[in-house]
Parts: sequence; C-alpha cells; structure tokens
Amino acid sequence: MSAAEQLNSMIERIGDARLPTEHGEFRIVAFRAADGHEHVALVAGDVDAAVPLVRVHSECLTGDILGSLKCDCGPQLAAAQEAIATEAAIGGAGIVVYLRGHEGRGIGLANKIRAYELQDQGLDTVDANVRQGLPIDAREYDVAAAILADLGVVSVRLMTNNPRKVDGLARHGIEVVDVVALVAAPTTESAGYLRTKRVRLGHLLPE
Repeated sequence: MSAAEQLNSMIERIGDARLPTEHGEFRIVAFRAADGHEHVALVAGDVDAAVPLVRVHSECLTGDILGSLKCDCGPQLAAAQEAIATEAAIGGAGIVVYLRGHEGRGIGLANKIRAYELQDQGLDTVDANVRQGLPIDAREYDVAAAILADLGVVSVRLMTNNPRKVDGLARHGIEVVDVVALVAAPTTESAGYLRTKRVRLGHLLPE
C-alpha cells in the first residue's frame, strides 16, 4: 500500500456544511477515523488556489470550551480562526484541523484533570504526566495529514510553536513551507505552563 493509500485508509469523510462563526464563515468538514474518533476541518477560501494557512489544533475542552486560563489553547484557536478568515478575505485560504482524542497531549480528559490536581500541588505539566505513569506527549499527527490530503492539500503554512507538529506532518507527506508563530498573551495562570512548554517541551515561545 502506498503512503497516499495508507493516509486515505485512516479516515472517512462524513459531512460538509457551511459554518458561520463569530470569527468568520467556514466550511466544516467532518471525518471519522479508523480508531472511531471524529475530527473536523474548518475551511475558508479555495485551498486549491494557494498554499493554505493551517492550524492543527489539539482538542482541549477546558481551554476551548470552558475558558480555562491555565493554558493558551482557547486563545490560539480563536486567533487561528481569525487569521484564516482574514487570509480568505484577501484571496488566500486556510484550514483549522481540529483533532479529537488529543486532550491533555493525548492522555485523556480525566487524566488531564488529575494532572491539574498535581499541578495545584506544585508539579509542572510535564512532571504531572510522569507522576501518573503517562506519556509527556502521546499525540500523533497522521490523521491530520490524512485530513489535509483528503482536502487536496500537499503543502501548508503551519501556524504552530511546536516543532513536533512540523515533523509529524512532514513524516506523512505534508510539506511545511513556512512556520507561522501563534503566540497568545500569557496570563497569571498560564505563565508557568508556557514557560514549561518552552523550556522542557521545546516550543518556540518568547521568554
């Protein structure tokens, strides 16, 4: 089986609809992966006409939905949607690939909340995972690459601070032609978390 066929076998496209949002209008395309997880892509503009601006976003219930100040996930998602809507408005294109099953860098929601409890006791985000006997980062990006390939995308300008995402897409045939920083202003609650991401996880964040 070729690399392209392997990617195609990972996902099934389920639905495609218009999604107006407070950040702009998108198409929302739903996918079901072979492992049962369901993912979506928010698409703006004609991805066949230009190298799209892409955000691969890991699910974060606490940050994306509940407004947690402990992480930068919610602000990053909003900023990505706004940047992509702006890109489409000037003739470009963009995609947010929203990956389910990535909660807590892949350890799951309940384990993430337990990690929060350990952080309240003084551990950082890395040691809180390790204390539970869990991976520091269990996320894979093959499904993201498969979704992009399904949408006809082979090259992207990737909005990320995480070099692992660049490598993860490249390993599965998606060329990253540019990396665009996506930095959310730190809060009192998130400053330590962001410092740990920079120092211990290698994220490209300002000091």
